[in-house]
Amino acid sequence: MNGMNHVVTPDQPDRALYNDAVKAVDRLIELYDSSTRFLTEKFAEALQGDIPVNRYRAFYPEIRLVSTSYAQADSRLAFGHVAEPGVYSTTVTRPDLFRNYLIQQINLVLKNHGQPVMIGPSEVPIPVHFAVVNDASLSVPQEGALKFQLRDVFDVPDLATTNDDIINRFGFEHPDGSGALAPFTAQRVDYSLARLSHYTATGPHHFQNHVLFTNYQFYVEEFEAYARAALDDPESGYTSFVAPGNVEITEGTARLDPPAKLPQMPTYHLKRENGEGITLVNIGVGPSNAKTATDHIAVLRPHAWLMVGHCAGLRNSQALGDFVLAHAYLREDKVLDDDLPVWVPIPALAEVQVALEDAVEQVTRLGGYELKRIMRTGTVATVDNRNWELRDQSGPVQRLSQSRAIALDMESATIAANGFRFRVPYGTLLCVSDKPLHGELKLPGMASAFYKTQVARHLLIGIRAMELLRGMPLERLHSRKLRSFEETAFL
Repeated sequence: MNGMNHVVTPDQPDRALYNDAVKAVDRLIELYDSSTRFLTEKFAEALQGDIPVNRYRAFYPEIRLVSTSYAQADSRLAFGHVAEPGVYSTTVTRPDLFRNYLIQQINLVLKNHGQPVMIGPSEVPIPVHFAVVNDASLSVPQEGALKFQLRDVFDVPDLATTNDDIINRFGFEHPDGSGALAPFTAQRVDYSLARLSHYTATGPHHFQNHVLFTNYQFYVEEFEAYARAALDDPESGYTSFVAPGNVEITEGTARLDPPAKLPQMPTYHLKRENGEGITLVNIGVGPSNAKTATDHIAVLRPHAWLMVGHCAGLRNSQALGDFVLAHAYLREDKVLDDDLPVWVPIPALAEVQVALEDAVEQVTRLGGYELKRIMRTGTVATVDNRNWELRDQSGPVQRLSQSRAIALDMESATIAANGFRFRVPYGTLLCVSDKPLHGELKLPGMASAFYKTQVARHLLIGIRAMELLRGMPLERLHSRKLRSFEETAFL
């Protein structure tokens, strides 16, 4: 092996059975910490000393379930059980970060199957890049910058285990023949955690269970104002506000200095105990950004995500500042076609739709037939060409008319489709900012004072909808509509 003597690994304890979810997760944390500590120490030694003569390897911990019965779990549940007898497993990373999630999911499996889970080391190596990521004093240099070939001494990320095969495929099996217990492998999660820090300039531990996506900076400014007021309200339940750069404040009057350079997708977190607060991500414009953000946030297993942004109104009866509640999506964004063909319908989720409509009613104080004055429900079209109006309009406009679309944007269908793909409840409430088919183009000065006031109200509706969803039992929120023929036990 290129002169390497042998593979050195940390002491590996035997696998053990657990009927207690808390103790099982405590064991996962011990195993993970032991493995990453070993790799971190060996990597630090390799940077300072002579060229290593051994290869160093440590393994992700894993959870394994053996189910022996065809007995059906509660048919109302969308998760928490496997469909048939067999062996199921998942590798685990950052069990400290996912502690509450893991305890919840393991508890459900224990309850629904009456079988213990087995905790122990897996056979999947931890790439050194992911092992040292939480040590601020260490970083992995680029290839060729070291005195030795990194791949000869340590394991590096492997695309064979960094993919969405579990989510996208039918009949998935791990290399050892076990079925998937969770929707993502440990390496896939580690990859996304690293990407989230890069794109959002906030650590993954700050993300909350309820995520709002927007495509305009106006919403960020309103979100910060709302957060500051909430922090000064002892009844709000919110505890802190985090901005890019991981700057965190706990008082509404505290100074908040933005970083010198904002990241690609500036992200802000209004935190609450147990991650029950709200995260706002400014994804900017375009379906590529929308896919990138949701690809990575999905590994955090949020309880819901919503799009609140601007759109083009397609009906003459609409006015600037009106709201659009998406009940269906015309997908011409193209970025998910390989993962989720356009013939796959993206259904509206009743729980989310009701929460959004209730939030509009509560904030605007309009209801029933009067609500139709400022809000329409229907199909939202998402395209990948910001200047679609400059092409021959006969084709696009005919398709829009045939679909009965009432609004057009560049992100909503992507976010909804990725929510469908990743089994994350989704919804869309947009605000009309221009009407290109009726001569009201998005140009300086076109937006009326009425429209400008809608930004604050629109954001407040999104926040209120999230608060309504937060009060809903998780078993109800996570709809069976999102589950395929063959599903993982873990949400």
